[in-house]
Amino acid sequence: MKTFKVVDLMVPLSEYATVSEDASLYEAVMALEKAQEKYVYKHSQYRHRAILVLNTDKKVVGKLSQIDILRALEPKYDEILEGRGLHGIGFSKRFIKTMLKDYALFDNPLRDLCRKASEKPVKKIMHTPQEGEFVSEETTLDQALHQFVIGNHQSLLVTRGEDIIGIIRLTDVFTAIFHMMKECKFE
Repeated sequence: MKTFKVVDLMVPLSEYATVSEDASLYEAVMALEKAQEKYVYKHSQYRHRAILVLNTDKKVVGKLSQIDILRALEPKYDEILEGRGLHGIGFSKRFIKTMLKDYALFDNPLRDLCRKASEKPVKKIMHTPQEGEFVSEETTLDQALHQFVIGNHQSLLVTRGEDIIGIIRLTDVFTAIFHMMKECKFE
């Protein structure tokens, strides 16, 4: 059985959806669509689910996930989520419906919210990666898996020295583990 390193499973930066930090959310979504159309990857059939944000030196400074994009549709989410540490907490359906009403979320038609959100600059919406969201290309799969689980990440930025050279996605790690399980069963 092959021992994988992060570099074996990562998607190179050149194959991932990227935009400049001055791009609009619309431009970011279009870049994601274009990258998905061109994407053919040997480890997994899953398409990209995020967009990497680059500064003027073409260095990764942020990431836009699907949830970041959806959150940008309703500006009132900033008010709800600001500094409250609500990430990862489960809520009842009743509580969620109450929040919709109390905060008047989506009072404007979704089409209007989409139009407005599409004009937002990605630098106001993007997530800035923290220390635990980087992994060296030489890291073994078991170490990366641990980082995914403990950090509850959907992807990690892959580094070579100080440079970000790609992204490793949870879905690709899961696919590799799934195939290992199948191999182990028959050993």
